[in-house]
Amino acid sequence: MGLAGVSSHSSLIRILVLHGPNLNLLGAREPGIYGSVTLAEIDSMLVAEGNQLQAEVKAMQSNHEGVLVDAIQAAKSEYQGIVINAGAYTHTSVALRDAIAAVKMPTVEVHLSNIYQRESFRHHSYIAGVAIGQISGFGVQSYRLGLHALIHHIRHSN
Repeated sequence: MGLAGVSSHSSLIRILVLHGPNLNLLGAREPGIYGSVTLAEIDSMLVAEGNQLQAEVKAMQSNHEGVLVDAIQAAKSEYQGIVINAGAYTHTSVALRDAIAAVKMPTVEVHLSNIYQRESFRHHSYIAGVAIGQISGFGVQSYRLGLHALIHHIRHSN
């Protein structure tokens, strides 16, 4: 489980970025589908992007569903929103869906690849129904676009 963050300022919007199973292998895993950028590079880009948007970004990756559920539940007290790439759990995890629904935090679902152009089992997302939006198919830019959309939503919903 990896963490990346910036200095905390209580006036900043705080965003939790969650990466699901196998995303720790980015850069080496099926680069034709997922690209050659590593997870550490994505996290660094999101922290820098957050700084430009006056938001604090903290990123975490886990291959374990329960760890991700625990992180979502704990997020309510520390963060204003979640960007999540649940990886394969997108298509299988009612537990992640229920955790997102329970905390009632704005959540944006992101995917590097266009899940609707891939195998049919990837076309269903348990998370989409409880997320404020979904961005897929833009590679690393899916994360950046998701972060921008989430911060805009938070700032303009209050």
